[in-house]
Amino acid sequence: MFINFTARYTKISSGYLGQLIEWPEVVTDGKDLEDCRAQLRDALQEMVLAYQQQGKEIPLGNALIEQLPIDLADVRQPA
Repeated sequence: MFINFTARYTKISSGYLGQLIEWPEVVTDGKDLEDCRAQLRDALQEMVLAYQQQGKEIPLGNALIEQLPIDLADVRQPA
């Protein structure tokens, strides 16, 4: 059975931080995006094994990510 998880990558001073949206405990970093992606995949596999051994339910994937634009010039302080 395949489950798709959604990864979020954030640029940090030492490279990239990777985290799964649906499973925030799966987090890692890497020197570049490719390394971070490989580390995140490895961390996901390790977490799946740990959850299976403990009889825990594996979180479902398939999150929906959406960007919400905002015009900062239109944002006003409430009266």
